[in-house]
Amino acid sequence: MESQRQKKIGGLLQQDLAEILQRMAIDAGLKGIILSVSKVHVAPDLSNARVYVSIFPTKEAGPVLKGIQADKVAIRHELAQRTKNQLRRVPELHFYLDDSLDYIENIEKSLKDGEDPIENPDLLDRRKKS
Repeated sequence: MESQRQKKIGGLLQQDLAEILQRMAIDAGLKGIILSVSKVHVAPDLSNARVYVSIFPTKEAGPVLKGIQADKVAIRHELAQRTKNQLRRVPELHFYLDDSLDYIENIEKSLKDGEDPIENPDLLDRRKKS
């Protein structure tokens, strides 16, 4: 259960990270790729933050996520510059791919094809716990 403070910091980080990542994608020349930060979970001691990133199209998600993880230090520095009046320390950032939209799409596709994943759960891929 997240505290009110964790939720506020998560919302602040989510908004700023979305702007930073979109600007970095434009600067890197990535055309036709949509980046969004879907959720930020902040640890109770505010030292770590799990950042879930949605990348569309999904076939480009792997390389783009690796690029984000490689630029983690620069992203954290830019975030520190933006939040210097709100936070003393910027949490350590850990980026993860948010695949919830793909999961929902697979469910919808299975339902349209007449297959019932409720009766036969082996039809859907299991989500990976990270």
